[in-house]
Amino acid sequence: MTLRGRTPVLDLGLPGDVHLRLLEDDDADELYRVIDGDRDRLARWMPWARAQTLEGTRAFIRATRRQVGEDDGMQTAVEAEGRIAGIVGVHGISWLHGSTTIGYWLAEEFTGRGLMTASVRAYTRHAFGTWGLHRMELRAAVDNDRSRAVAERAGFVPEGVLRGAERVGDRYHDLMVYAALATEWMATP
Repeated sequence: MTLRGRTPVLDLGLPGDVHLRLLEDDDADELYRVIDGDRDRLARWMPWARAQTLEGTRAFIRATRRQVGEDDGMQTAVEAEGRIAGIVGVHGISWLHGSTTIGYWLAEEFTGRGLMTASVRAYTRHAFGTWGLHRMELRAAVDNDRSRAVAERAGFVPEGVLRGAERVGDRYHDLMVYAALATEWMATP
C-alpha cells in the first residue's frame, strides 16, 4: 500500500487517517514549512530547531534514508489529514545490546489528539515484535510536560534524571530517562 503514490506506508496499526511513512526528498519543503511555522515552540526543546534551514531539512531527509539503508534505525513522518504533522523515529540501533532510543516532535496544531502516543506505541511494538529488540529508551526534558506525558501514556517507565544533559540554545536541560523493556511492555495490554 502506498500513500500519495510514493513511499510505502508502514503498517504499524495506527488509527484512522494517521500514517507513518519514510521521508522522501520532495518532502523537504513541506517539512521545513512545518518546522518554520512552529519554530519558537520547537526551539524550546529541540537543539536543532532554532537554526534549522531548508538545506538542513534536505540533509536530514537524506540522512534518514541512509539510516534505513544501513539498518541503523528509522525516522518517519507522522502524517495526518494528508499532511506532515511531525516526526517520530529511532536513533541508532545497538543490535549487540538489542536497544535503541526513540525521539519525536509534533506540530502544535496536531497536539492533544493522541497521535504521538499512538505513534510511539506503534514504534515500540515494531521494535520489540519485528526487530526483536530488548530495550527502548526515551529522554525528555524534565519540564517538558507534554513529551513526558507521551512517554508515560505509551507505557515507558521513568528510570532517573540526567542533570544538565542537553543543551538547547544557551540553556542546559535536565532529562528524564524513560525505558520500556520487551519482556514487560509486550506483556501489558
